[in-house]
Amino acid sequence: MPYFSIIIPTYNRSDFLKKAVASVLNQSFKDFELIIIDDGSEDETESFIRTINDPRLKYIKQPHQGVSFSRNSGVKAATGSFICFLDSDDWFKPDKLKKTYDYIKRYPEYKIFHTEEIWYRNKELLTQKTIHKKPDGYVFKNALKLCCISISTAAISREIFTQIGMFDENLPACEDYDFWLRVSAEFPVKLIPEFMTEKKGGHQDQLSKKHPAMDKFRIYSIKKIIDNNRLSDEQRLLAVKELERKCIIYIKGAKKRDKSKEVAYYQNIIDKHTR
Repeated sequence: MPYFSIIIPTYNRSDFLKKAVASVLNQSFKDFELIIIDDGSEDETESFIRTINDPRLKYIKQPHQGVSFSRNSGVKAATGSFICFLDSDDWFKPDKLKKTYDYIKRYPEYKIFHTEEIWYRNKELLTQKTIHKKPDGYVFKNALKLCCISISTAAISREIFTQIGMFDENLPACEDYDFWLRVSAEFPVKLIPEFMTEKKGGHQDQLSKKHPAMDKFRIYSIKKIIDNNRLSDEQRLLAVKELERKCIIYIKGAKKRDKSKEVAYYQNIIDKHTR
């Protein structure tokens, strides 16, 4: 049984995938398995993977079903004590797993760890804003506002998936936001204050470009966690406040697009949860 299972979901990204895979196989910490979930790619992904001769690599090809299904397929196939995800357009620094392993041993009371990250867009280094500062401890309030833990920086004890559940396969995007809401409502996270993951943005097949109205997925996730009645009173107040804020923003946009049914739907959500 390896210590880490690293899961890379991918779909038609063979060029990006090469760098992501190399960044895992070249880790200084060697006790891991690498699971590639090919979500129905029609490019050179499979032929590239077939050129790699490494017993730590598992390749699973499935019909195209989306990122949530792919992440869940990886979790089901994983055998490691801790599970890491790496998006196919991201890559690890060489000591990413070693640093994470050291922190896991130093802080055994934690089940979730994450690191700082470096962002690039169109080959230019991006300056991160204060709102993107990585949080530590109980971070539910942070997780409500935005996806405050990057999935490509995280290491998650496999028992978390038993207790919290898997990624919501109803979501075509923001599945990580939904997952971190559920996790941070019950568990603290430990920040490893080093830049161990690098991310490449700006390309056309990013989910944020395919789904520009991302807040509707976040509203769905907040509404779901409120309706499940698993939040403390304080957490529920925070969640309702953020739900209302996001709905108001979405309603303003829907009015500009003359989407009267959407306006009524999201206003009803506000009315139901704030009365």
